[in-house]
Amino acid sequence: MSEQLPSGGVELSPDEIEALDARWSSCWTPSEVAQRLAGLDTPWYVAAGWALDLFRGRQTRTHGDIEIGIPYASFPEVRRRFPGYVFDAAGSGRIWADATPEALVAVHQTWLRDPATGNYLLDVFREPHEGDTWICRRDERIRLPYSEIIQHDHDGIPYLAPELVLLFKAKHAREKDRRDFETTVPHLTRSQRETLAELLARVHPGHAWLKDL
Repeated sequence: MSEQLPSGGVELSPDEIEALDARWSSCWTPSEVAQRLAGLDTPWYVAAGWALDLFRGRQTRTHGDIEIGIPYASFPEVRRRFPGYVFDAAGSGRIWADATPEALVAVHQTWLRDPATGNYLLDVFREPHEGDTWICRRDERIRLPYSEIIQHDHDGIPYLAPELVLLFKAKHAREKDRRDFETTVPHLTRSQRETLAELLARVHPGHAWLKDL
């Protein structure tokens, strides 16, 4: 992604940011997303908090939205799955409605909007990659085959490996992120804990979570 924000876009006011919770309140569930992406010929996975619940086999908390990750180059294929909806680019407190290619290059988040209601249903992360190799946007030295980072729940829904989800959550470590860490770590294998510790030490040296791994 480019670090230069494109022209246009609307900077959200504090009231508009607060109103986003309501606009996301009818977002899809992982199973609803999986139904809409069935047969998609590109790797994709549920990310963030929902991914940890899929890993644990049950919903452990409420989720204000739902995010999936896809290879950046596959976005046109995903976009075609949602005729009648609009994708807005989002980043740095701004929204680019019905995102242009310029906006898509600049930010990695794309919010699927129902034009009839204005509500958001799905957040699509367009992630860097080289062919079938996933590249971590937090540290491009971290590169793994998609076959290694994607796991599946008992219904076959793909989700990002929990150690990678927690790596992303470590940056801001909000209260919900800390809770997710505390409730997920006991379920990790030794190998997953070691991987998370190694990646945390590389991306966030001295992070507070390291002592618990």
